[in-house]
Amino acid sequence: MKLIIAIIKPFKLDEVRDALTAIGVNGLTVTEVKGYGRQKGHTEIYRGAEYTVTFLPKIKVEVAVPANMADQATDIIQNTTRTGQIGDGKIFVLPVEQAIRIRTGEKDADAL
Repeated sequence: MKLIIAIIKPFKLDEVRDALTAIGVNGLTVTEVKGYGRQKGHTEIYRGAEYTVTFLPKIKVEVAVPANMADQATDIIQNTTRTGQIGDGKIFVLPVEQAIRIRTGEKDADAL
Protein backbone atom coordinates (compact mmCIF):
# COMPACT_ATOMS: atom_id res chain seq x y z
CA MET A 1 0.00 0.00 0.00
CA LYS A 2 1.02 3.59 -0.61
CA LEU A 3 0.02 6.88 0.97
CA ILE A 4 -0.17 9.70 -1.57
CA ILE A 5 0.02 13.23 -0.20
CA ALA A 6 -0.69 16.00 -2.67
CA ILE A 7 -0.48 19.73 -1.97
CA ILE A 8 -2.68 21.42 -4.57
CA LYS A 9 -4.43 24.67 -5.40
CA PRO A 10 -7.83 24.86 -3.68
CA PHE A 11 -9.91 25.26 -6.84
CA LYS A 12 -8.62 21.93 -8.20
CA LEU A 13 -10.02 19.80 -5.34
CA ASP A 14 -13.32 18.80 -6.97
CA GLU A 15 -11.57 17.74 -10.18
CA VAL A 16 -9.10 15.59 -8.24
CA ARG A 17 -11.85 13.96 -6.17
CA ASP A 18 -13.94 13.17 -9.26
CA ALA A 19 -10.95 11.76 -11.18
CA LEU A 20 -9.83 9.56 -8.27
CA THR A 21 -13.37 8.29 -7.70
CA ALA A 22 -13.56 7.35 -11.38
CA ILE A 23 -10.62 4.94 -10.99
CA GLY A 24 -12.05 3.32 -7.86
CA VAL A 25 -10.46 5.28 -5.02
CA ASN A 26 -13.05 5.11 -2.24
CA GLY A 27 -11.91 7.75 0.21
CA LEU A 28 -9.54 10.59 0.81
CA THR A 29 -8.69 13.09 3.50
CA VAL A 30 -8.60 16.81 2.78
CA THR A 31 -6.98 19.48 4.94
CA GLU A 32 -6.82 23.23 4.37
CA VAL A 33 -3.18 24.25 4.78
CA LYS A 34 -0.97 27.28 4.16
CA GLY A 35 2.56 27.27 2.86
CA TYR A 36 4.99 28.46 0.26
CA GLY A 37 7.62 27.06 -2.04
CA ARG A 38 9.09 28.75 -5.06
CA GLN A 39 6.01 30.94 -5.22
CA LYS A 40 7.25 32.90 -2.15
CA GLY A 41 3.89 34.60 -1.57
CA HIS A 42 2.68 37.85 -3.07
CA THR A 43 1.80 41.45 -2.23
CA GLU A 44 -1.79 42.63 -1.78
CA ILE A 45 -3.45 45.94 -0.99
CA TYR A 46 -6.13 46.07 1.71
CA ARG A 47 -7.84 49.38 2.52
CA GLY A 48 -5.02 51.29 0.92
CA ALA A 49 -2.27 49.52 2.86
CA GLU A 50 0.11 47.21 1.08
CA TYR A 51 1.05 43.97 2.81
CA THR A 52 2.81 40.74 1.91
CA VAL A 53 1.10 37.37 2.03
CA THR A 54 3.91 34.90 2.64
CA PHE A 55 1.87 31.75 3.26
CA LEU A 56 -0.57 30.90 0.50
CA PRO A 57 -3.73 28.81 0.97
CA LYS A 58 -3.42 25.27 -0.36
CA ILE A 59 -5.24 21.97 0.02
CA LYS A 60 -3.53 18.82 1.27
CA VAL A 61 -5.10 15.65 -0.11
CA GLU A 62 -4.14 12.34 1.46
CA VAL A 63 -5.21 9.06 -0.10
CA ALA A 64 -4.15 5.48 0.64
CA VAL A 65 -4.17 3.14 -2.35
CA PRO A 66 -2.96 -0.37 -3.14
CA ALA A 67 0.63 -0.29 -4.40
CA ASN A 68 -0.42 -1.30 -7.91
CA MET A 69 -2.66 1.81 -8.16
CA ALA A 70 -0.12 4.36 -6.89
CA ASP A 71 1.32 5.31 -10.28
CA GLN A 72 -2.12 5.67 -11.83
CA ALA A 73 -3.37 7.80 -8.92
CA THR A 74 -0.33 10.09 -8.97
CA ASP A 75 -0.61 10.51 -12.74
CA ILE A 76 -4.27 11.47 -12.38
CA ILE A 77 -3.51 13.98 -9.62
CA GLN A 78 -0.66 15.48 -11.61
CA ASN A 79 -2.62 15.75 -14.86
CA THR A 80 -5.73 17.10 -13.14
CA THR A 81 -3.95 19.80 -11.14
CA ARG A 82 -1.37 21.00 -13.66
CA THR A 83 -2.01 24.58 -14.82
CA GLY A 84 1.53 25.32 -15.94
CA GLN A 85 1.72 28.16 -13.43
CA ILE A 86 4.10 28.37 -10.49
CA GLY A 87 2.48 27.00 -7.33
CA ASP A 88 0.72 24.00 -8.88
CA GLY A 89 1.88 21.91 -5.92
CA LYS A 90 3.72 18.74 -5.00
CA ILE A 91 2.96 15.02 -4.70
CA PHE A 92 4.64 12.75 -2.17
CA VAL A 93 4.32 8.96 -2.13
CA LEU A 94 5.08 7.03 1.05
CA PRO A 95 4.91 3.33 1.90
CA VAL A 96 2.17 2.21 4.29
CA GLU A 97 3.01 -0.71 6.54
CA GLN A 98 -0.49 -1.47 7.75
CA ALA A 99 -4.05 -0.16 7.58
CA ILE A 100 -6.89 -1.24 9.86
CA ARG A 101 -10.58 -0.38 9.54
CA ILE A 102 -11.60 0.35 13.13
CA ARG A 103 -15.26 -0.65 12.75
CA THR A 104 -14.69 -4.13 11.29
CA GLY A 105 -11.08 -4.93 12.05
CA GLU A 106 -10.31 -5.46 8.34
CA LYS A 107 -6.65 -5.03 7.54
CA ASP A 108 -4.47 -3.70 4.76
CA ALA A 109 -6.08 -3.60 1.26
CA ASP A 110 -9.44 -4.76 2.67
CA ALA A 111 -9.41 -1.75 5.02
CA LEU A 112 -9.07 0.71 2.15
